[in-house]
Amino acid sequence: MRIGINGTNDIQSLDRVLDRARLAQADGFATYWLGQIFGTDALTALAVAGREIPGIEMGTAVVPVHPRHPQMLAAQALTVQQAIGGRLALGIGLSHQIVVENMWGYSFEDPLRYMREYLDALVPLLNGQPVNVHGEVITAVGGLDLSADPPPLLLAALGPKMLRLAGSRGAGTITWCTGPRTLADHIVPTITVASEEAGFGEARVVAGLPISVTTKVDETRELATNMFAIYGGLPSYRAMLDREGVAGPADLAIIGDESTAAAGVRQLVEAGVTDFAAVELGVDKEDRLRTRAFLESLL
Repeated sequence: MRIGINGTNDIQSLDRVLDRARLAQADGFATYWLGQIFGTDALTALAVAGREIPGIEMGTAVVPVHPRHPQMLAAQALTVQQAIGGRLALGIGLSHQIVVENMWGYSFEDPLRYMREYLDALVPLLNGQPVNVHGEVITAVGGLDLSADPPPLLLAALGPKMLRLAGSRGAGTITWCTGPRTLADHIVPTITVASEEAGFGEARVVAGLPISVTTKVDETRELATNMFAIYGGLPSYRAMLDREGVAGPADLAIIGDESTAAAGVRQLVEAGVTDFAAVELGVDKEDRLRTRAFLESLL
């Protein structure tokens, strides 16, 4: 299993992204991930960071699809590929109804159909092919005058239909708020079957979870509860939490001493996760440094 850092909590400024990505590369991590939330543009930040920082794979976890037409997203992703020497992993996702409809004004009706038609356009465009897509919700006609290797396409997927789409049309999936039991008995087997039926190789399963190596377990759990409470109310994540049998996102965080953390990471390996995108937590600098040291020991 490859170990990477999810730096979405550090996306307040481009300088902060650069500092954290440079440190992740210097510390030997395989990947550095950024989510697209409501601040710094993740793909632009990765283009800047990857231009300056060699070696490490740069990934989006994830870019929501509704605000970016597939031709525009393909153009941006391939431009980033050119900028960073082919080290982009393009993670995309649907976001959530409350965001898509209430904040952006798009319809969230039949999200599976939307993503399927979106991929009908995006996948060929990433592979240098023109498209002529006239779907019920997506229209995309034309090509791109860009030369770059297509990045691996990772689709945020939790439900069985979306997982099958991810396995049959992309390189794998990215999860959040999904525990080891659910990964082992639902996520990994579902996407694996779809990938094998499509004639692809092993699907990547990138699992993002909070981790803190600490003796301040209760204090850290409270920090995680406050930081991630919003995700427990979003339907797609709530379904995964219920499936795992936990009350909220903080209950999935790997929190404890080194042996506890090692056991938590081992559960991910045993579940079939290929990439751990660690969201580092710490109530103080000492715990943050201890957590980073533990993650480095896994490399």
